[in-house]
Amino acid sequence: MSETSARVWTAALIVIGDEILSGRTQDANIAYLAKWLNVQGIRLKAARVVPDEMGAIAEAVNALKPPAHDYLFTTGGIGPTHDDITVDAIAAALGVPVVMHPEAEAALRAYYGDRITDARLRMARVPQGADLIPNPVSGAPGIRLGEIFIMAGVPKITQGMLAGLEGKLRGGRPVLSRSVGAWIGESAVAELLRDTERAFEDVQIGSYPFWREGRVGANFVVRSPDPRALAACAEALMTGLRAAGVEPVDGEI
Repeated sequence: MSETSARVWTAALIVIGDEILSGRTQDANIAYLAKWLNVQGIRLKAARVVPDEMGAIAEAVNALKPPAHDYLFTTGGIGPTHDDITVDAIAAALGVPVVMHPEAEAALRAYYGDRITDARLRMARVPQGADLIPNPVSGAPGIRLGEIFIMAGVPKITQGMLAGLEGKLRGGRPVLSRSVGAWIGESAVAELLRDTERAFEDVQIGSYPFWREGRVGANFVVRSPDPRALAACAEALMTGLRAAGVEPVDGEI
C-alpha cells in the first residue's frame, strides 16, 4: 500500500451565515460535503458555524486551515450584498489584499449582460492569488486559494462546484460503510459495540437509536476504508447481537 493511500487526509468546513444561526435556514452542506469527501478519500473532521462577522470568520479560518487540516472549505457569504464578507474576512486572515479577478468579472458580465450591477460585480472579488472554481448553476464562480475552497451557501450551487472538483484533490482510500439494524436499545449493547470496534483496526461503529412502532431500536453504522475489515466487523457485530438474543438486520431498519 502506498504512503498516499495509507495516510488519512482530513478536511474542515466553516458554514458562514447569520441565517443558519438564527434558525431561519437549515444547513444542508455539512452532510453533502462529508459524503462527497468520503468518496474522495478525505474525512471531514471538523465543522463550525459562524456568523457574518469579520472577526469570527477570520478566527475560524486561522484555527482550521492547513496544517490543522489538509483542506478547508467554507460555504456562504460570497454573494452580492453588503453582508457577504467572506472574501474580505478570509483575505484578512491570510494577510493578502482583495482584488478583482478578470476571469470572474468576464463570466459575470457574460451571465448578466445589461443586468450587471456594481453589487453583482462584487462576486468577482477574490483574495489575491486565488483561482476560480467553476459554477455550472449561476454566474458567480467559487474561489480556491491553495487548499482553501470558498463556495456558495446555496446547496445546489455548492454541489455544482464540488462536481467540478471531483477527482482533483489528493486523498486516501474512500471510507466505506455498512449498516446493521436491531430492535434493541443502544445502552443494552454499548459494551458489545465498544469491544467489537476495538477488535478491528481502522474501523468505527456509530450508533443511531430510534423509537418506531412502539418500541426502541438502533441502526449501527460500521465505517472503514478497508472492505475486508468492514465486512468482518459487521459480521462480528451481528454474531454478538444474536448472542445477546437479538436477531439483527443486515442493513438499516
